[in-house]
Amino acid sequence: MSESASAASSADGRVYIDAAHLAKLEFHARGLSFVAPAPVSSVLSGSHASRLRGRGLNFEEIRAYLPGDDIRHIDWKVSLRLGKPQVRAYTEERDRPLLVVVDQRMSMFFGSRRAFKSVVAAEVAALAVWMGFTAGDRVGGVLFNDSQVVRVKPLRSRSRIKMLFGALATMNRALHAGSEARTHYGQLDTALEGVLKLAGHDYLICIVSDFAGASERTRKLLRQLAAHNDVVAAMIFDPLWQSMPEHRALVVSEGRLQVELRIEQERVRAPLSTLFSGRTAEVAELLRSSGVPLMALSTAEPTVDQVRRLFGERARPATGSGI
Repeated sequence: MSESASAASSADGRVYIDAAHLAKLEFHARGLSFVAPAPVSSVLSGSHASRLRGRGLNFEEIRAYLPGDDIRHIDWKVSLRLGKPQVRAYTEERDRPLLVVVDQRMSMFFGSRRAFKSVVAAEVAALAVWMGFTAGDRVGGVLFNDSQVVRVKPLRSRSRIKMLFGALATMNRALHAGSEARTHYGQLDTALEGVLKLAGHDYLICIVSDFAGASERTRKLLRQLAAHNDVVAAMIFDPLWQSMPEHRALVVSEGRLQVELRIEQERVRAPLSTLFSGRTAEVAELLRSSGVPLMALSTAEPTVDQVRRLFGERARPATGSGI
């Protein structure tokens, strides 16, 4: 079996992740960058370009103009005073802390195709962490489920990444069909409020969730975060909610109660399809109205392939991936 085929088979049907799996994604993050990715265009994200501002610039000095300098940096007042063109020189900030905000609520414990939403969210977050770490940034996170919010302060350290992945894997594996936990819709806003306390300014914040329970309060919090930071939203969805299968029954459980929906019947399938597709579009529109770039990622397609397409991969040797 080839390396790519092996990776694909190990990813298919994935219900849980572990820290080792997230650590292995470091290789797949090579060549990816948060800076100036390709414009996003999908059913959920629309044609909203997800270009980030990138790192800030620190003023270094005023010096004589040299051929090739950006004329936008010419300081005209100083140039007139000295009688020679002068430019303001800048150096790029070398550190931009990255925070991944990862949803592991019960609403994420679902998947009709390749993997559960909770797994895809963890994989997206891990790729973001490795992208930031490779760029020389401090990395940390805010992880949340229905009962707790765990904050890991950014630090440029592999041990910090190991801690983050360990906490994420623990939270992920606590999800199970027999759990008495119910999706806490207000927990999304609680997590974002925690991010506001942790991130001052010039952070890169990657929020990975299905955004269940997103409200006007969510939109305001996103606007607050985006005012002084780069923020990107990765919306995890399952294609079942966009297109209900016609010839099968759907068993749904919230832990104690289990119901079989006969969705082969049009009178059952049509209202459900309308409800879920309408809610998904509503959340997507709310995110767009916040001014935060939106990316939509499906549970049906390998996570790495989607992230590569959304962020615009730099040139690198071709390799197969089923993650």
